[in-house]
Amino acid sequence: MTTLTGTKQLTVQTHPTHHSPAISLIGEIDVDTAPQLRQALAQALRQDVTPLDIDVSGVTFCDCSGLNAFLEAFQQATAAGGSLRLHHPSPPLCRLVELTDCGFLLYGSPAVSPPRRADALWALPAPDATAFYAAMDRISPRSPAVMGGGR
Repeated sequence: MTTLTGTKQLTVQTHPTHHSPAISLIGEIDVDTAPQLRQALAQALRQDVTPLDIDVSGVTFCDCSGLNAFLEAFQQATAAGGSLRLHHPSPPLCRLVELTDCGFLLYGSPAVSPPRRADALWALPAPDATAFYAAMDRISPRSPAVMGGGR
């Protein structure tokens, strides 16, 4: 088991299993802790993970930078022929995933670990490249935002 604790409140625990490493996250994922999450996910993906199982039951907060880290890792995992699945998301994380329509990418099979919400997200279509890029565009548009008055 590996435990990494950053300056904020995010603990990343890596548990080697027979089939693949599992990662448990505890704390907050935001712009300050997302690099730590990216590093842990990249390290797990370098180990030829299939699938990368991530227990997010201990995540108390996750903003778009955390969701972006999960989606980038999902893209890297699928490009390498693997997969990534979030297990036991909290209601706020479920809401973020629901609002961005990314559940079909991050939750995997409904038999694995359904979200705690009664209106399950499993009715979404199977992942495909078009849907993935559409979801990514909703999270981080390709055109940069203009700050200020634009004068």
